[in-house]
Amino acid sequence: MDETLRITEVFCSLQGEARTVGRPTTFIRLTGCPLRCHYCDTAYAFSGGELLTLSEILDRVHQFGVPHVTVTGGEPLAQVEARPLMESLVKAGFNVSLETSGALSIADIDPNVSIVMDLKTPGSGESHRNLMDNVSLLKTSDQVKFVITSREDYEWARFQVDQFGLDRRVDDVLFSPSFEEVEPTVLAAWILEDRLPVRMQLQLHKILWGDKPGV
Repeated sequence: MDETLRITEVFCSLQGEARTVGRPTTFIRLTGCPLRCHYCDTAYAFSGGELLTLSEILDRVHQFGVPHVTVTGGEPLAQVEARPLMESLVKAGFNVSLETSGALSIADIDPNVSIVMDLKTPGSGESHRNLMDNVSLLKTSDQVKFVITSREDYEWARFQVDQFGLDRRVDDVLFSPSFEEVEPTVLAAWILEDRLPVRMQLQLHKILWGDKPGV
């Protein structure tokens, strides 16, 4: 049977974050999320959406004609059908990445999928939801992201990098400022002062288009 997923939007834009930043990418935004981070910029994906079969989703992805596909949310892993969706995309020859909060298990995800796991800092209000067992499941090709809202978040994230050796476990550890709370130049200064082995990133899509959905 062709599984169905609840989808908020499927669109093509420039990747705004992580390793493939700037590349044309098709985004599949799944509906629903069990977390409520106070700075969330995709709250419109918490509910609604439309039911689409895997075949219908793949047809839409093929129409955009780009090799990179990102499965995102919401929290995509909240739908069990997200795994067969990613497997289908890999089999179809796409370069697939997954954006996930890290609050749900990343076990049994197709090894060809590059995982971008967003460990929630205390400032998100959801750090208690982090499933730290996920760290041991990360591959070298995966990435770990921290959204920094304060100096306290920075120190917390720095401790996680050191405690779990994240800079040695994955290709990239990403520190991203919450624009409304930390000036990018301030976060840059902290990283440089500590010579922290992380990559600072700014969300390109927000710089270009703000929080407008579908871009």
